[in-house]
Amino acid sequence: MYYLVYGLLWLVSLLPFRILYILSDALYGLIYYVISYRKKVVMSNLQIAFSEKTEKERIQIAKKFYHNLVDNFIESIKLITITDKAFSKRCFADVTELNKISATGKNIQLHCGHQFNWEYANKIYSQKLTGRFVLVYMPVGNKIVNRLFFNIRQKDGTALVNAANYSKEMLGVYKQTYVLGLVADQNPAMPGSSFWLNFFSRPTPFLYTSEKNAVRNNNAVAFVSFNKIKRGYYKCETVIVTENAAETKTGELTKKYRDFLQQKITEQPDNYLWSHRRWKNEYKTEYQKRWID
Repeated sequence: MYYLVYGLLWLVSLLPFRILYILSDALYGLIYYVISYRKKVVMSNLQIAFSEKTEKERIQIAKKFYHNLVDNFIESIKLITITDKAFSKRCFADVTELNKISATGKNIQLHCGHQFNWEYANKIYSQKLTGRFVLVYMPVGNKIVNRLFFNIRQKDGTALVNAANYSKEMLGVYKQTYVLGLVADQNPAMPGSSFWLNFFSRPTPFLYTSEKNAVRNNNAVAFVSFNKIKRGYYKCETVIVTENAAETKTGELTKKYRDFLQQKITEQPDNYLWSHRRWKNEYKTEYQKRWID
């Protein structure tokens, strides 16, 4: 079944972008107006993040988000057959400073969020980084889709680490120098042992392991945002936060990441994954000891 699905998507990926975006527009109408995919979750999240906006304004953000969501999938399928030359015209990233740090033998962590198009970002960093690029990913429930995106993500040499088996698989990563990509706004599996901060004025758990790993190994840390220039074109921004994470205070990196991510979402609100249930965990008084804001 996998090869049948892959073969069909391979054929789709051969289509020019102008045709693919016509297909994307049709899928948008189906997903938004007919299926209403996670619309309640999306509107609830937008209400939390942008309570100061009108309902009409939030609906406009939601519609643009659904367009971007479908584009993200279509553009990812295009990665099956796109040439490096064609891709280089659509995605940009300056990794000069990261490569300078890697040249010293220092390990680096890249903390990013659920911004579109994260698949393009994986490809561009894998191509441009001189250090070994390792990406922590969350498996998809559907085995066929999971296998498809696993193969797309490792196509340019990215080493993939299953988040569900993080501790074990990272043992092999630590044996060599690395640049580690982390989607650091994932919902923690254990909110009670996470850092808690206000995120868009709502108490929110943030992964503790991202900062813990950086401090324990004295890694350099950079924050990355994916900015949409126009349809199908993206620019990745990299900000070096520290070259010695062990010198930071407890919670400092997580707090700075929160501020960075919130700013980037505010700048391009429709370019964030609002169907992700970011605020599903309720704050409890017993978490007070984990509060760092």
